[in-house]
Formats: sequence, structure tokens, C-alpha cells
Amino acid sequence: MENPSWVSGEALWEWRRVACQQVSACAVNPQEAGAYLRELDWMLMAVAEVDRLALRLESYRNRPAINVERSLADLSTLWQRRLQEKVPLQYLLGRTTWRDFTLAVAPGVLIPRPETELLVDLAIAAAATMAVEPSHWADLGTGSGAIALALARSFPQAIVHAVDASASALTIAKQNAEQLGLADRVLFYRGSWLEPLESLQGKLTGIASNPPYIPSALVPALQPEVARHEPHLALDGGTDGLEFLRVIAERAPQFLQSGGVLLLEMMAGQAEAVADILKQSGCYCNIQIHCDLAGIQRFAEAYRI
Repeated sequence: MENPSWVSGEALWEWRRVACQQVSACAVNPQEAGAYLRELDWMLMAVAEVDRLALRLESYRNRPAINVERSLADLSTLWQRRLQEKVPLQYLLGRTTWRDFTLAVAPGVLIPRPETELLVDLAIAAAATMAVEPSHWADLGTGSGAIALALARSFPQAIVHAVDASASALTIAKQNAEQLGLADRVLFYRGSWLEPLESLQGKLTGIASNPPYIPSALVPALQPEVARHEPHLALDGGTDGLEFLRVIAERAPQFLQSGGVLLLEMMAGQAEAVADILKQSGCYCNIQIHCDLAGIQRFAEAYRI
């Protein structure tokens, strides 16, 4: 009996041709069409044994058999949900790539963004300037566990404490830790920000967080993929978007060692306000704002006095 996970290159080529036509029919402008077509190829690379060059040259068309994780009928259903319901492709596939690893994701967790990878790079750069080896780090609002797991991979001698208020998010984060072989060095806590870590006061080398920072009134107006499908708990930062950034900045000095670093992600336009919050606490020095790759002021870095 033929293995149903194998399809001919011709069949896969025909499926992709039809999917491209569907993009042309529903995209409202060339930019959206281009984004959908990139996602289409990303989906095929994720589920089938084809690479970017083969897709671009259509060289896979002549292959007698290609291993595909899902049936073409299933892929058609997923692709229609992407186009018609605006469900993020990462949720449809149940995974996403981030830094140099793959993470399980589901509607209960925020899909980690590429720009957040720079938060980990800042942590690595900060640790290189410290006189002591990183021993305990915290990731507040861990979601899928992306930041915590990247910190654990970057600091092999450290224990990372990952906190989230969502039980469903923690379930996925623990699954990712197991998958990456990091369950022994990433500890998970359910609760609000630093509250579950009371026993670690004065012991943390660093705290990293990508908290909710979008003003409440703006959340419904976000792109449909985000507003309809991603958890508002991970998006809504209160009236001015700064509610949780304030909480973390105000409480972090109790938990950081002297010289320990606080790293926060924020949205465009919040840099001045976040820097003021850090300055007014009187507990930080060497406060810096860093841009993401698009030139947006995205991250705050501050050191415990």
C-alpha cells in the first residue's frame, strides 16, 4: 500500500499553483500578496522535504516522490483558514522557528517575534561585561518560553526562572523546554511577574521581559491575525501601555544583584517614558535605549546600582 505521506513532485507543484491563485484572488494589494506567498513557501518548507531554492526554481516538480507531513487535502484546509480566517500560520502548524531552534506554539501563547531575539543578544552582551558568571536569570511573561530557553542555551551554568500568569502558556513552555533538553535548567512558575520569585530577592544576575505593552484602546485595531487570534493577556498593557513595564521596573531592584541587568522590550514611542520610569526609581544606572533592526527604539537596558 502506498504511504500516504508521500506525494509526487507534480502533485505538490499543482497544489502550490492553485494556492498561489487563491492568494491572487484574496490579497488586497501586492504587498499582502507577497507576504502570503512567502508564508506559503515557508509552510511547504516546514511540512515537505523541499527547500527555498527548489521552490523558486520549481525543480521539485520532477521528483517522483516527496515526503510531506500532512495530506494535500489537509494543507488545503490549513491554507484556506490562513487566507479566510486570518489564523496565523504558526498556530496552524503548531510551531515556529526562533533564533536557532523550533518552538511549539498554540493560540494560548504569543507568537515570538524576530525582533525579540535582540533582547537575548543584549543579555549576552551585558553578561560579557559582568565580573561574575551569570547564575540566576528571570524571564517574566515567558509565553512559549522563547526568551528563557535562549538564555539557558546562552548561559550553560545558569538557572533560568520563567514566570507566566497563563497555565496554558506554561504547559507549552514546559513542552518546549523538554524538547530542547533544558527542563533541568529552566524552572517555571505560575503567577504575576516577580511575585513567585520572592526567595530569589537579591540573587538575580539579570531579568529579561517582553511584557504586554500595547495600550488597551489599540488592541482591537491591531492586524486581524493578532487581534482575533493572539492572547490579549499577552498584548494589553493597560491604558497607556506602560502598566506592566512600571511594575517590573519598580520591583526588579529588590531581586537583582548589585550590577545586575534589567532588559525590557517596548513598543515604538515608549522609549522616553520607560527611560523616565527607570530614572525616577533611583535604583538604576547606565540606562540605555536600543533600536531593533528596523531602527525602532525597542529595548531598555538598565543596571542595578
